[in-house]
Amino acid sequence: MSTPEDDAAAGRRRADELVRLVAGDGSAAVALLAGLTDLRELVFVGAGLTAIARAEGRRLPPAQRAQASTRQLRLGQLRDAQRGDPEGLRTWLRRAAEEILLLRSLQAAADRADQLADGRAAASASGTASTSRPATAT
Repeated sequence: MSTPEDDAAAGRRRADELVRLVAGDGSAAVALLAGLTDLRELVFVGAGLTAIARAEGRRLPPAQRAQASTRQLRLGQLRDAQRGDPEGLRTWLRRAAEEILLLRSLQAAADRADQLADGRAAASASGTASTSRPATAT
């Protein structure tokens, strides 16, 4: 018999795998989800996805963090509406994995914007021209 800690760890591993598969091979993600037949397994994967999403969301800038929090609430409503339906819970898991990919892309965009701003600030502080100059007419 497995312990709750074992189930939670297995759910987190499956959640990580699902996110990876959704990012790359959608058919493998469908196969992984189809292999989860027990409601308990589905719920533990969902808990893993929720933990990942909340951790990723906390790293976002404030406005994006608020939007991510709202999307998490909506995913929770979807989960609650599908509570006893394995196929409905699979839909919830897929959407939760897609949300994590969205959070990661938002964080990457925020990181790029920060790097660009840092580069401009450094160029301004050193008195050198910015690396991005408007085109000149000839």
